[in-house]
Amino acid sequence: MIPAPFDYESPTTLEEAFGLLDRYGDEAKILSGGHSLIPMMKLRFASPEVLIDINNIPGLSHITKDGNTMKIGALVRESEIEHAKELIAHFPIFADVTKLIADPSVRNRGTIGGNLAHGDAANDHPAVMLALRANIVISGKDGNRTVPIDEFFHGFYMTEVQANEILTEIQIPIHGKGTGSAYHKMERKVGDYATAGVAVQLTLDANGTVTYVGIGLTNLSPVPMRAERSEAALLGKKLTDEVIAEAAKCASEDCSPSDDLRGSEEYKRHLVGVLLKRMIHKAAERAMA
Repeated sequence: MIPAPFDYESPTTLEEAFGLLDRYGDEAKILSGGHSLIPMMKLRFASPEVLIDINNIPGLSHITKDGNTMKIGALVRESEIEHAKELIAHFPIFADVTKLIADPSVRNRGTIGGNLAHGDAANDHPAVMLALRANIVISGKDGNRTVPIDEFFHGFYMTEVQANEILTEIQIPIHGKGTGSAYHKMERKVGDYATAGVAVQLTLDANGTVTYVGIGLTNLSPVPMRAERSEAALLGKKLTDEVIAEAAKCASEDCSPSDDLRGSEEYKRHLVGVLLKRMIHKAAERAMA
């Protein structure tokens, strides 16, 4: 299908972009990579009067380490994340997730900021950021504000980003030695939405006890979801088969998948338990490496 007619703006500064957002209000949409927005426009699920293309705004394409925080600009492409050695050294989960996002042509244009700002529980980065306890920097004409990822997603395609604001940066705390992370999803074919996906980050002390854990689930609820009971089942314990099985059981019970062409609710609940067990083992292996 063909999108409804729209106007196009290409600001070169954030200030100019904020002025355009003030002018057009709810009738405007921010364009970064466009791989979520453009398909929705073609299907007429979204019909903005104006697209504000932020790709020419400098300062939004960085991947930098600042003390114990990794900072990722909103316009960083998936293909850049795939080859960001320092980022992957601290968070090997990114080596997992980027290669599972669609195909190279999509990864060359798709941005991490757009993936998150779209607010789709079927996208990959929401689960990853929930597992990593990221903070999201949102900018407006009055300055920046930083929102914990647990407070960022509000509903189906709804996030904390307001109509006059732009997501500009993701900040991820770096944990110490003994930390590992992993992500995997099952999909019918390359580029399809996940049937189910699981992101895990955990830290083990010298005795093998879990001192930190984050778990995010992909496409298993209407809103991006942390598996909080699964985290509680692991925290403060050693990773025995029984402990891991209990965490998997909690995730299977607490998620809220729906029947569709990718599988039944029962199948998806079983699948998330299987994936969680595997990702816990993989993250633990990386933590001990």
